[in-house]
Amino acid sequence: MFARRHPFLFFLCVICACFTLGLVAVSGIAALGIFAVNNELGGAISSSRGNIGVVEVTGPIMSSKEIIDDIKEFRDDDAIKAIVLRVDSPGGGIGPSQEIYRELMKTRAEKIVITSMGSVAASGGYYIACATQGIVANSGTITGSIGVIMEYANLEEIAKKIGISPVVIKSGEYKDMGSPMRELKDSEKQLFQDLVDELHTQFVSDAAVARNMEAKAMAKLADGRVYTGQSAMKLKLVDRIGNMDDAVQWAAEMAGIEGEVIPVYPKEDKMTLFKKLAETLFQDVNLSGKLSEQFRYVFN
Repeated sequence: MFARRHPFLFFLCVICACFTLGLVAVSGIAALGIFAVNNELGGAISSSRGNIGVVEVTGPIMSSKEIIDDIKEFRDDDAIKAIVLRVDSPGGGIGPSQEIYRELMKTRAEKIVITSMGSVAASGGYYIACATQGIVANSGTITGSIGVIMEYANLEEIAKKIGISPVVIKSGEYKDMGSPMRELKDSEKQLFQDLVDELHTQFVSDAAVARNMEAKAMAKLADGRVYTGQSAMKLKLVDRIGNMDDAVQWAAEMAGIEGEVIPVYPKEDKMTLFKKLAETLFQDVNLSGKLSEQFRYVFN
């Protein structure tokens, strides 16, 4: 009777009911999904079921905290017998690279640490790789680029054309050196060059110590040029040609692991994991495009 008298309201009620049931179903699936994913990831990242820890360094090295945390997690885990550092990075900041290098040097005194180079492991990427007991690269890996660079753009002429006149109040003669609004003085260029040279010496010295090479021999290779993995092995910048699996097997051999070799990765951040779960869930659940987009927006 209600449906006949108020067909439009009845239709809305049906839609609301379906929507509510849909949400309940989605919630149930989400709960099951979380349980399943947790179980699956538990098997993938639980150190009790793995013996080789894998620490990934991907993209520019701008921060060291997460990488160092991952290294420490595996170093302090007795179930982890060796660590593989997977590097796919063109380099990055000097400070973060040095912090990772130092942490790896401390770690390799306690456990075997092997580097696996991906497509690129140059500059800071090579710097941190040096701190491991062995380096495995692909034949076509781009590595090397051992050096330091500092750049700045001189916008003085552009500023003049648009009528900008910079006003500088400073506490010392060199406080504004490197300003894009004026040309560098010769004395300032020399100061910057001295800074770059000092940082370069640190790079060469650390790489030579970690690779057990003479500093002079390393310095000859450290003119900023890049090498393929194959050339780098001939120059003793890397130790073996191979892929990630080869690096894992080598680490297992050096650590004396008998039986199955099981790589494990650091635990993911819970919010990152939930976000990935939500994105996967709404790709699979058959909801309307609009509802799906609304939920993606909330979770993104």
